[in-house]
Amino acid sequence: MPERPYTVLSCGMSIDGYLDSAGDERLILSNEADLDRVDEVRAGCDAILVGATTVRKDNPRLLVRCPGRQLDRVARGLKPSPLKVTVTCRGGLDPAGRFFTTGDAEKLVYTPSAYAADARSRLGAVATVVDGGARVSMRRLSEDLHLRGVRRLMVEGGGTIHTQFLAEDVADELQLVVAPFFVGDSAARRFVDDGPFPFRPGSPARLADVRRIGEVVLLRYQLSDRFGDPE
Repeated sequence: MPERPYTVLSCGMSIDGYLDSAGDERLILSNEADLDRVDEVRAGCDAILVGATTVRKDNPRLLVRCPGRQLDRVARGLKPSPLKVTVTCRGGLDPAGRFFTTGDAEKLVYTPSAYAADARSRLGAVATVVDGGARVSMRRLSEDLHLRGVRRLMVEGGGTIHTQFLAEDVADELQLVVAPFFVGDSAARRFVDDGPFPFRPGSPARLADVRRIGEVVLLRYQLSDRFGDPE
């Protein structure tokens, strides 16, 4: 069986399971202490992956923020921040977005075969566009990343991407932060969509750790037998 990276899903949600509000303003689900923890996890990974909706809506930089962690990576022969990866159905991303223009790490864009040529025309100057086949499978994407040298992958959302990784059973760990409030709006984005998840009432994921970080709570779930494996 082809190898894939050790994969950590990282997510923050409200008590009632929402990733964001239904409005245009971004919902803050974390605090500075937890953001520093996320930064530490990023610094220990070879690649960070987000979906195209996250790239468009949040305009993220996806960089390691702490200068000391950047220097430590450079001392190990790495770029200051990990490789950046996104997945898009049609390639309609802005090449001037911060995902593409910040940091000197390589950027990868996976897209279906039908849109690969258009995506290369639009994004080829700022990223490597990868033909993901008729439909971009997270398993095939993970195997391709492993071939490119990625041994530890951090997936930061959004909900569609988390759903795909969980439903295809290609995640090893879930780091889920719960914020102390409710959103209460069914028009907002939930953590995951419907899907054939491997963890059901009869076969639950194992809760490996619980940690209070100020007013938020970090829950770490074991999703595979590789949990905790450095590679």
